[in-house]
Amino acid sequence: MKLIPIYSWTRGYLAFENRNKNFSRQPWAQGVILLACVVVAMLLANLPATRELYKGFLETSLSIHVQSPDGGGFIFPADMTVEKFINDILMVVFFFTVGLEIKREIKFGELSTPQKAVMPIIAAFGGVLAPALIYAAVNHGTAAASGWGIPTATDIAFAVGILSILGDKVPVSLKVFLTALAIADDLIAILVVALFYGGSINFLLLGIALVLILLIILMNRLGEKRPWFYFIPAIGVWILFYYSGIHATMSGVVMAFLIPMTPRFTREYYYRKRKTYRQLLNDYETLHDGERWPNGPQRHVLRQLSRTSNDCIGLSFRLEHALSPWVNFLIMPIFALANAGVTVPSLEYFNVFHYTAGIGSVSMGVFLGLLLGKPLGITLASWIAVKTKVGAMPAKSDWKMLFAVACLGGIGFTMSIFVDTLSFGDQDPALMLQLRDMGKVAVLMGSLCAGILGSVLINLFHKK
Repeated sequence: MKLIPIYSWTRGYLAFENRNKNFSRQPWAQGVILLACVVVAMLLANLPATRELYKGFLETSLSIHVQSPDGGGFIFPADMTVEKFINDILMVVFFFTVGLEIKREIKFGELSTPQKAVMPIIAAFGGVLAPALIYAAVNHGTAAASGWGIPTATDIAFAVGILSILGDKVPVSLKVFLTALAIADDLIAILVVALFYGGSINFLLLGIALVLILLIILMNRLGEKRPWFYFIPAIGVWILFYYSGIHATMSGVVMAFLIPMTPRFTREYYYRKRKTYRQLLNDYETLHDGERWPNGPQRHVLRQLSRTSNDCIGLSFRLEHALSPWVNFLIMPIFALANAGVTVPSLEYFNVFHYTAGIGSVSMGVFLGLLLGKPLGITLASWIAVKTKVGAMPAKSDWKMLFAVACLGGIGFTMSIFVDTLSFGDQDPALMLQLRDMGKVAVLMGSLCAGILGSVLINLFHKK
């Protein structure tokens, strides 16, 4: 009688585990978690009971104070808080993973040949230029002018997630097109952050970082493929970038392009070792006849075989595979919790068309840039590429459906919020915080409207 509830509980637990695994494998799973974190962050930042606690936690110092006997000392890292730890350290891992993905696509994927790359790259440039021009036209000569980079990014997770929900309503060629466009867009966004949103540059520290990078390249050329020989220099590159004035997250992108993709062992070496290990497994079976499989010596052989198999996959692929779940389901939700918590003192924050003389309207620039600039820029650049025969129209698609898919490119979210956290640093601190908060609200509203518009148009054009 007691076995029945135990059996039922076990079946229920296993079903729950399987549902969790299936959920994490869904393309839209990350988007659902990020949206939930945005809602939680907004509540924490605006409820009277949690507002001060939330803000105080993000401003908690994490710097280490080292005091010397003579009364001197130093602080490391300088001015590090919980919020900066998330944006300057955890986001390095995010950008490192993005760099690995871009490198893979350039080497083997959708950006690997000129024929594959030219159309999405041209479209991506159009999708960056148009929102930036719209934002600049709205905010030219105002305090909000430096935020032009906020509406230029596309969030690949949300865009691909919505496409997966829409299923076969979108041609496969357009799904590939949007994915490649988002990857090229990420690369452009990385360049925008590196070139326009860093601080004043310390060229001495930057020079030391470049020397260290050259040593890593030399080590790569000499055939070194063990992880620790890249992990330790990566910490040095991050420190030098952090103090040199270039945003620290760029160190993740640089290191991603230096990680070797070729495996440590060749195919012939693996087959030869596998044959040897199989023979050893058989030998230890007869020497320890009657022992439970695998016996002690066999476990050692299996571990050796596992290490050999692991080293037959390039370090770049192994790191991307290992880090992606942590980035998607831990680092990005934490980033959303820390950065989407906008204190909304009045309904003015939701009025995207409110314009103040001298200050401008970051909300209007971001909202119109994402909702109108992105699809218009992507579609117009694609049309020019096709008409000049530089690029080719994605198979089994037309201009109406391409425009509908381009609307999903207006989902900025992650990268747009990240650029927003770097913007307006030349303004008064109080004004800077106000502009950043209004920018974040506009990013959320613009991304939501772009996702809805793209989904409605795809369903409409599919029926026709």
